[in-house]
Amino acid sequence: MTFVQIIDCRTSRHEDMDRLMDDWVAATEGKRTATHAVTARDRTQGDHYVQIVEFPSYEEAMRNSKLPETDRIFSEMVALCDGMPSFTDLDVVRDDQLNKTAARRFFEDVARDGDLGLMDELFTADYRHHDIGKEEPTIVGLDAMRSDVESWRDAFDLAFTLHSQLAEGDEIATRWTWRGTHQGDFMGHQPTGQDVTMEGTTTFRFRDGKIAEGWWIYDMLGLRRQLESGPV
Repeated sequence: MTFVQIIDCRTSRHEDMDRLMDDWVAATEGKRTATHAVTARDRTQGDHYVQIVEFPSYEEAMRNSKLPETDRIFSEMVALCDGMPSFTDLDVVRDDQLNKTAARRFFEDVARDGDLGLMDELFTADYRHHDIGKEEPTIVGLDAMRSDVESWRDAFDLAFTLHSQLAEGDEIATRWTWRGTHQGDFMGHQPTGQDVTMEGTTTFRFRDGKIAEGWWIYDMLGLRRQLESGPV
């Protein structure tokens, strides 16, 4: 996120304003440059509305404002508002997505670098661990998670690459690849010294700033094939 525009207005025609926003979304499909829009209502002044619209850049915002559909919707918005809406253009100078940062710290500081003491800071004590590779797919408790991380690190010297992170509410999904050397016993496979790789996706649910639940999906079959067939 590099640029946001704040639209401030007052209106008592709430339902009409909501329908107008739906109309704008439909009319600008495939044309608009806005990537995210939030409409908020003042809790203490019910006629006070603020809309925050995110753009990749100021230039893209200006291009969006020149769409005929945007111009039409703006004219209709003015008619619904009690007075002229105000606009504030803001260049984003800092964007802290805290849950994404916490998820990255697990992969980089804990799983890769081995700082297991950090887990008490990142996870809740009643963390729920969902893992498709386990006979018991759901495990509750941070100690079980810590033991699981230790077993993977004993078997492989993990080096994670994080490809993307997506945020939705209190959940963060991270798509990753790790590479490492098979240096310890792993599910009956004695150390081979092979360089192997695994891809997967982890979704963490946060509660009060800590990871409370995790869903792990990864290519266990592909890893087994590498260990059984020789170097990749």
